[in-house]
Amino acid sequence: MAIPNVKRFRPFCPTCNESFTLMAMLPKDTDVDAYLADAVARHDHKAYQESKQQHFKVRVGQQKQRKK
Repeated sequence: MAIPNVKRFRPFCPTCNESFTLMAMLPKDTDVDAYLADAVARHDHKAYQESKQQHFKVRVGQQKQRKK
């Protein structure tokens, strides 16, 4: 079940060369472009790349489990 007031944005980070998901609930009179520019400036590139590496970790092989 989604929260009705929350908007999903996909700003592009030129440092990472990737888009990231940003969910925010903004007031009506807010300048969305200025908010997204500020969000891209605050984006933590290192943490984003590390979380992507952990999520898409490639498993090399599986070891057989011994039954005892």
